[in-house]
Amino acid sequence: MTGPLLFLFILGDVLGAGIYALMGVLSGEVGGALWAPLALALLLALLTAGSYAELVTKYPKAGGAAIFAQRAFTKPIVSFLVGFSMLAAGVTSAAGLAIAFAGEYLQTFLPLPTIPTAMVFLVLVAALNARGISESVKSNLVMTVIEVSGLVIVIAAVGLMLGGGGGDVTRVTEFPEGTTPGLAVLGGAIIAYYSFVGFETSANVAEEVRDPSRVYPRALFGALIMAGVVYVLVGLASAIALPANELAASSGPLLAVVAATGVAVPPWLFSLIALIAVANGALLTMIMTSRVTFGMAEQGLLPGVLARVLPGRRTPWVAIVATTVLAMLLTLVGDLTTLASAVVLLLLFVFISTNVAVLVLRKDTVEHKHFRVWTAVPVLGVASCLLLLTQQEPIVWAFGAAFLVLGVILYLVARGPSRRRAGGGGE
Repeated sequence: MTGPLLFLFILGDVLGAGIYALMGVLSGEVGGALWAPLALALLLALLTAGSYAELVTKYPKAGGAAIFAQRAFTKPIVSFLVGFSMLAAGVTSAAGLAIAFAGEYLQTFLPLPTIPTAMVFLVLVAALNARGISESVKSNLVMTVIEVSGLVIVIAAVGLMLGGGGGDVTRVTEFPEGTTPGLAVLGGAIIAYYSFVGFETSANVAEEVRDPSRVYPRALFGALIMAGVVYVLVGLASAIALPANELAASSGPLLAVVAATGVAVPPWLFSLIALIAVANGALLTMIMTSRVTFGMAEQGLLPGVLARVLPGRRTPWVAIVATTVLAMLLTLVGDLTTLASAVVLLLLFVFISTNVAVLVLRKDTVEHKHFRVWTAVPVLGVASCLLLLTQQEPIVWAFGAAFLVLGVILYLVARGPSRRRAGGGGE
């Protein structure tokens, strides 16, 4: 994989579904100052990205936060919980995307109830997943172009609106009445952070990159900065086009923004673009989640039943069913804010582990040259994750605790047979 293809791979992972779904939720936190938490979330994401850049180029064949944790801490339970947190974040993210899919974007075509529709959507995603999905760089490129085109339409439409004397630029500095701007931006950054996650999955393709020590950091930082610039522009455009209360009330906020500009963009066209972005995000998330579940089961880290595959297609059907059922149950929460915050909470634990691993593994030298981040960056990365953790609501902590307890139970169940074999003198 060349540098430009890796850049597009990461950009496609980061851009899209989150920003289409969460702009209204974010508006409820910060009013019209949507650009501020998006810019802050970008800076915080870049800190942890620096740690990934060092570890991925140092161990290009290792791949993934769980392996980095195993190298650094040599405790199987720690690396398991890091990997399980990634799985839980994926399932929770898919549930949130299913709710977003069933919102106003779909209502443009069919007036259907949100929660049942979200569940049916997840069943359809599972069916595609079980059939077998072969993703190529070209298909990722096509989906990325479609997702970006929708965001470009938003920015261009509001630009034309401004040119015609419409919109209100003063709204971009307005916060909700009675809020402290600094705390509002920090609280909003938790939600905005959800729009930047996805870059961490690029660790899994490092082995396919030519000259990763040089190419990977450039592609990673370039893609994140590009996504951040687009997000900030979309945030500014959204605030200019619509008052905060109207954005916050919409489950299809960017559709409402385009409609408010008066530009002749058919609602069905933009809704279709948004649905493609959200559906693609959910499908790729569930593919990743089910395959990692299958892999952990094969390694004895999860119950062995999760490693069963369909005889013909060799797809991990039990893992697909299990992760889909869990995502369907999570749609009953019905609150996109809570689900997005829960995803961020789980990933913050993963990112803390990765930032600390960079410092622990500094004593481990390798023969090849690799990217080395300033020592202050992983330290600030840990501090930024801890700062975001302090802003989480009790209900989100309850979600995180429940997932970690479930993870420990599954780990003990999976480890039971091997312990009994060891105790009985078996191999």
